[in-house]
Amino acid sequence: MKILFLAALLALAAMPAAADKPRLPPNPVYRAECGSCHVAYPPRLLPPASWQQLMQGLDKHFGSDASLDAKASEEISRYLAANAGHREAPPGAEPRITETRWFHKEHDKEVPAALWKSAAVKSPANCAACHTRAEEGDYSERTPRLPQ
Repeated sequence: MKILFLAALLALAAMPAAADKPRLPPNPVYRAECGSCHVAYPPRLLPPASWQQLMQGLDKHFGSDASLDAKASEEISRYLAANAGHREAPPGAEPRITETRWFHKEHDKEVPAALWKSAAVKSPANCAACHTRAEEGDYSERTPRLPQ
């Protein structure tokens, strides 16, 4: 009985560390295509419908033409659908991770409003400005640093 109890305690103690491990987007086409202009955001940050909407509008992706060839578009779409999160879809014609309820809950109290417009950050979409390991998919609360 004591051994089972100790094993359960050890498993529980290891859980937060495992949850904070970087979650790399394993799809190299996604990392190469999407990561060439911005951080290759973890698919779990938007629901499947939002990713589908974004992929269908790449010719006008937040003011830029991010069109892809059919093969890359299909592969990335499959990857995003398979790894999407279960969050509520953000409002708007172009779903923005920064407009999700989750994003506001995580950032509104911790990040001063002026920081979003500072020269070091410029936009809430610039995750790498504060999350030093964003390129690796690590957004844990242990690694951010707010720029001065």
